[in-house]
Amino acid sequence: MREECFVTEETAGDRIDKFLAEQYEDLSRSFLQKLLKSGEVMVNGRPVKASYKAAEGDTISFEVPEAVEPEIVPEDIPLDILYEDRDYLIVNKPAGVASVPAHALPDNTLANRVKGYYQAAHYDNEVVHITTRLDRDTSGIVLFAKHHFAHSIIDHQLKAHAMRKMYLAVVSGELTTDHGWLDAPIGRAADSFIKRTTRPDGKPSLTEYWVVKRLRNMTVVRVRLHTGRTHQIRVHFAASGHPLIGDALYGGPRDPWIQRQALHCMQLEFDDPFISQTLTTFAPLPADLNRLIIHNQRANS
Repeated sequence: MREECFVTEETAGDRIDKFLAEQYEDLSRSFLQKLLKSGEVMVNGRPVKASYKAAEGDTISFEVPEAVEPEIVPEDIPLDILYEDRDYLIVNKPAGVASVPAHALPDNTLANRVKGYYQAAHYDNEVVHITTRLDRDTSGIVLFAKHHFAHSIIDHQLKAHAMRKMYLAVVSGELTTDHGWLDAPIGRAADSFIKRTTRPDGKPSLTEYWVVKRLRNMTVVRVRLHTGRTHQIRVHFAASGHPLIGDALYGGPRDPWIQRQALHCMQLEFDDPFISQTLTTFAPLPADLNRLIIHNQRANS
């Protein structure tokens, strides 16, 4: 599959390896380096090295092998388990770990770790049913079903928008209203395989937020998704002029206290028919987000 993207004024001047890593988050850096070393990354029709600096107007293209659902290889890496019973497993995913394997990222994902956990526990059913996912650099709650029936129940709730997920984000600038809605359709950006944007012909997308705290030139918000589009929170806040701190893909400002987008899935709530209860799970704030908030307090806070 041929991928093609274009260098804008905002991204001009970056090394090509850095540019590609930010544009194609779902491809590993080692995979992109292999493409560059083998001369498969073309700029304006010519192969370039990793040190090439992207110029405004450049057309960058390369070939990505067709995606094949990879076998999940078990890995013996500890999990931060928030809840578990016979039907569901709820895990706190660290930032920097992909949710599931892909062709260019076949291992060291959360699914690999869950597979290893199932094997070590000698579960009869070791099939990994991931029902909710997070971007690689987003931390927080991920839900796994332990069997097909449990998976189908969650799929039904997701389609009915009955599952309730709450995020904590730190966005740039000051939001003036304590509660608000971001309502704009989202679709794929024309110049990127990974990036999304608001566009009239996109899919309906609705985000609700509440201000938690106003910091120096940034605002802490609780966010609820009423739809589930790719990068929805990141796209909506960027479109509103308040991209997330650390979100290089969507123009978010950098901060020395965090090396990724400031986004964490903090709460998950869904109806569990197997125990006839509403399950509510919380994931504590990770250290990098906590540091970001502490070190950007206003003088009078």
